[in-house]
Amino acid sequence: MKKIGILSDTHSHWDDRYVTYLECCDEIWHAGDICSTELAGRLAAIRPLRAVCGNCDGGDLRRMFPEVLRWRCEEVDVLMKHIGGYPGHYDPSIRRQLMERPPGLFISGHSHILKVQHDPTLGLLHINPGAAGIQGWQSVRTLVRLTIDGSRFTDCEVVELS
Repeated sequence: MKKIGILSDTHSHWDDRYVTYLECCDEIWHAGDICSTELAGRLAAIRPLRAVCGNCDGGDLRRMFPEVLRWRCEEVDVLMKHIGGYPGHYDPSIRRQLMERPPGLFISGHSHILKVQHDPTLGLLHINPGAAGIQGWQSVRTLVRLTIDGSRFTDCEVVELS
């Protein structure tokens, strides 16, 4: 069983509440637009960090993190990409990979729009944790926490960083 903290689109913004909400997690997953190697280091100091680079991430972050990341957490196949779209409207850059070999969990960012949505066509859970940073048009900053227990998702919660 693993408790996961998922965030995206921090855009170099550090919030001390990241520690408060993420230190209880086993891992932190960042879906891109970190925009600062210092911020990546601070997150990794809380818990082990898995991340992908986003369209606003520079060369150092692109060397640290891939554009697409796929791995297993417990019994769940996880796929993460910054620009990914959402069920029924997946981005062309990832659509083929999703259709040919659907993961159990697909995580994306970029839109700054919080979505936790089941895709019945592909049989996967899609999570966009919204934006945890202050850059952008969102009125509420968010991150998501959930537990992966074997092949089950439990205790999914949205944390608002208003």
